[in-house]
Amino acid sequence: MASDAPLLKTTVLPVDATKLGSLTSRPSQNDILDELDIELDPNSPDAQHLRSAAEQLRTSDIPVAFPTETVYGLGADATRSSATKGIYKAKQRPADNPLIVHFASLEQLRNLLRSPTDAPDTDPIPPIYKPLITKFWPGPLTLILPNPPHSPLAPEVTAGLSTFGARMPRHPLALALIREAAVPIAAPSANASTKPSPTAAEHVAYDLDGRIETILDGGPCDVGVESTVVDGLSSPPLILRPGGISLEQLRECEGWERTEVGYRDVSEKGVAPRAPGMKYRHYAPKATVVLFESGRRAPGWGDLVGSLREGRKVGVVRTRRWVFDGQGEEGPVKLVEGKAVARANGVEKVAKGFEGMLQAVHKQHVQRSVETHEVANGDEKFTLLDIDLGGDTADIARGVFAALRDMDRLDVDAIFVEGIGEEEGDVAAAVMNRLRKAAEVKVAA
Repeated sequence: MASDAPLLKTTVLPVDATKLGSLTSRPSQNDILDELDIELDPNSPDAQHLRSAAEQLRTSDIPVAFPTETVYGLGADATRSSATKGIYKAKQRPADNPLIVHFASLEQLRNLLRSPTDAPDTDPIPPIYKPLITKFWPGPLTLILPNPPHSPLAPEVTAGLSTFGARMPRHPLALALIREAAVPIAAPSANASTKPSPTAAEHVAYDLDGRIETILDGGPCDVGVESTVVDGLSSPPLILRPGGISLEQLRECEGWERTEVGYRDVSEKGVAPRAPGMKYRHYAPKATVVLFESGRRAPGWGDLVGSLREGRKVGVVRTRRWVFDGQGEEGPVKLVEGKAVARANGVEKVAKGFEGMLQAVHKQHVQRSVETHEVANGDEKFTLLDIDLGGDTADIARGVFAALRDMDRLDVDAIFVEGIGEEEGDVAAAVMNRLRKAAEVKVAA
């Protein structure tokens, strides 16, 4: 009889970035970004966990999960085919979906881009990207770069494209891991393909237990949605995926004044994705997701009852305006327009470069609890589970994937989600982009 036991033993290793050792920034007189010096403490258990994970990245074909400021990533040595294939295997990810490559320094990126025939003083980073690197790196921004001739990148990273996505994460643990591994790290989100993005180590374990060996637990992620992906090689420059950096922020940079949105005009079928997240259904829990666009009617009693299956459970994820009326005309529970919440705009401003990263005080994460209501109206009885994410855009971005996962673990039949207005900025646009990919039903009226 075949065993159902996991193939691998998955271990979660706690790592506190403040206990790794010495992390200091150093100004660079002749470059566009300061430098980060990392000296790991040989006596720190946290540093030992990180060194163990880095050794696995160098030598193993089994990927390692680690936190970034956006979501948890599933990393492998980007220069080895056998290692990058391990990502696709663990995630069960389509082979034509490219991977973003993570770097810990500009020197590491330049070494990959530089051709053997280039002069030593030639900078292989395209000039169009230098204003963005100065302003937004390290941070939630991925740059589409030309893959050089005789590239050291494994072919699985680019999925057959002549370009690749490069990012420098704004998380000390991620940067220390990449620096210690001494190789560029290919890393998509650390979830099973199509499932909600993981913003905590427990989400990774839920999806990938038995498929990978190591998860570095650095706590919850600050941003909650993946990086903005931009293509400066096209004219005009394009945003290929919305994320933590807004269109307005990009347009403030020299050479990016005419940036346009390029992700709405890409067909979901028959086109090779130019960046991760442009193709296939993503971010979807097991339950049916019903997304109500911003400003549309709230789901009524008939909507909730009509979604019931054998489980007799319905989930509701609220943001700005939905409130419960316990004496609704259609039944004992009715969602109505009620609360008025001030909207948060875009991304919190932080200081530039590695110095800004080390100075930043991370926002406290608000744990949103699930409220349970036993609902009855005549012979109709069911359980209604409710999560209120609040009205702040950043809190919604941080919490929406966790909310979908919480509902899934509670085995609801359907999840009704209150959308937000994507015109508020690219964080809101990113949230709605992901929710539309997760939803099976979209209500626009």
